Amino acid sequence: MQKDSLRGLYIEELRDLYNAETQLVKALPKMAKASNNDQLREAFEEHLRQTSEHVSRLEQIFEQLEEKPSGKKCLGMEGLVKEGSETMKEDFEDAVMDAAIIGAAQRVEHYEIAGYGTVRDFAQLLGEEDQVSLLEQTLEEEKQADQKLTELAQEINQQANEGDNEEETGQKTEERTGSGSRRASPSKSKKAA
Repeated sequence: MQKDSLRGLYIEELRDLYNAETQLVKALPKMAKASNNDQLREAFEEHLRQTSEHVSRLEQIFEQLEEKPSGKKCLGMEGLVKEGSETMKEDFEDAVMDAAIIGAAQRVEHYEIAGYGTVRDFAQLLGEEDQVSLLEQTLEEEKQADQKLTELAQEINQQANEGDNEEETGQKTEERTGSGSRRASPSKSKKAA
């Protein structure tokens, strides 16, 4: 394979995506388990099923190209998965944790959307119409997953904000009535998602 050809670059990018998807197959169950919202958990479980199909589609493309899918580590996805894992270890309240997980998941989706858009365009230029169709299907599923996360975020982010407002209201009431001393025992800090 020529490293300085568009075809060579196409294959390298496909290998990168293949590794990214296999990393996600391991990460998505952890995200589902860490989710407190049932709809969010179900969205991750559904996307896990889709991600397994994405891996299969990529394997089909590699078979057509008579190439092996392995041999490349996707460092970008590795970093995104690591950040997501660190987020899930934080001590956030339920809705705030879900908001943080959605943020991490959307970064993953945007990364994949960019990757699949690129390889789809390469496949078009290379005249690989069957592969264009497979890549387009995956690209659309990634966009739908991102849209689903956006829809869930609207409700979950609102819940996270209401929790913050309730805590602030409780603090102000305590300060006015003189009960409890927030300064002596600070509440756990909330980090922005």
